[in-house]
Amino acid sequence: MSVILDLTIFPTDQGSSLSRFVAPVIAMIRDSGFEHQLSSMGTQVETDTLPEALAIIERANAILEGFGAERVYVIAKFDIRPGTRGRLTGKLDSVRRQLDAPAAERP
Repeated sequence: MSVILDLTIFPTDQGSSLSRFVAPVIAMIRDSGFEHQLSSMGTQVETDTLPEALAIIERANAILEGFGAERVYVIAKFDIRPGTRGRLTGKLDSVRRQLDAPAAERP
């Protein structure tokens, strides 16, 4: 199974500059060993199971609570599919191939 988690999580009660809170969450995801990609609006993580993805959210929340956050905002989207791993980069590669294809070959 492949689970892609698209996660946005941050405290809402710690001011407007939040990178000092986001960085430890990203470090936890990096140290988890799961493939991930950071973007300006969130982080995508590929796990083998839904419980693993949910555990990442729980750990991220615990990190923010540990820094004194009393209110945490979370957006979590999931793409759950049986089959092979590697979809985190595979999906991007597929779109890039379509972009590089001659216009006549595109839908």
